[in-house]
Amino acid sequence: MKFQLAVNLERIDDSLDMNDVTRHTLEMVQLAEDGGFEIAWAAEHHALEMTIAPNPFQILTWWAGETSKIRLGTAVATAAYWHPINLAGEAAFLDLISGGRLEFGIGSGAYQREFDRMQPGLKQSDAWQYMQEMLPALRELWKGDYTHDGQFWSFPKSTSVPKPVQSEVPVWVAARSPITYDYAMRERAHIMCWPLTRPHAEAELYKQQLDEAIAKADNGWNPRFALMRHTCLYGTEAERQGALDAIRTVLSQFENLFRNAGDVHNGFPASIPLNELERREQYDPTMLEENLMFGSPETVIEKLKRYQSLGVTEYIYYASMGLDHAAQKRSLKMFCDNVIPEFS
Repeated sequence: MKFQLAVNLERIDDSLDMNDVTRHTLEMVQLAEDGGFEIAWAAEHHALEMTIAPNPFQILTWWAGETSKIRLGTAVATAAYWHPINLAGEAAFLDLISGGRLEFGIGSGAYQREFDRMQPGLKQSDAWQYMQEMLPALRELWKGDYTHDGQFWSFPKSTSVPKPVQSEVPVWVAARSPITYDYAMRERAHIMCWPLTRPHAEAELYKQQLDEAIAKADNGWNPRFALMRHTCLYGTEAERQGALDAIRTVLSQFENLFRNAGDVHNGFPASIPLNELERREQYDPTMLEENLMFGSPETVIEKLKRYQSLGVTEYIYYASMGLDHAAQKRSLKMFCDNVIPEFS
């Protein structure tokens, strides 16, 4: 099993200084590189302080200049927010200046709130169609001159400038539904999935959908299969409680965004007070500790081996969950020192 890091520039409220957030995020990536992680992922989100990522390529360019070997990926570029020529050139330029370290992840997008601002009138549930048109166009632009006449974009003969350094850029698709798994296998892309806070059965469902898509495509493609979970290692009761409080606060903000409730002020989604979450099943501490990658190094190793037995080839350590910076670094260091050696 290989390991990847997903980390965001993140502010849950305005008590954190952006300079501290920026420095912390880079230090997490450097810790991951030194500790044996293969890929660091940057997201794309807009007008939200909990994920400060208006252009993932800017973030990855910054990381590229401060690292030397960890690969750098978009998780994910939201297809509907880009023009194919623009996206192809941005991705290829990152590959060039990083020395061929680009891992290109593409997806449909997360929140209706963002679509209402970035692509007014587009339903999030329909955005997969943009992704399915975008990816083949990108690959053609990376090869050379290409003319496109599609449903969402049309342009005369053009090409990506610059071209990627890699002869074939690794492509990842964020997938949860059968239609996306089928598409990814047809396009010979790797898979990244996120079961949110759902139990192991959700991961089993994704693996089943992947296996069915591989059989349906019948094209010899053998994808890498990465699974992401919020991750926190701890050794004391105080650290455990801090992790559970942090993830419950973040989840209450996510609920706001998924419902498109509208109560976002200066980029900060309102969160439900923790004392109001006590009887809400989706915020139950026992469930969260069991389903997420929480616990001691020994507990985390046991959970990871279960995923490995399922067929997960890569694990994405999702670090961003509102936890204080010292606790985030402590958890990542424990993972590097105690967990990764068990899988090497």
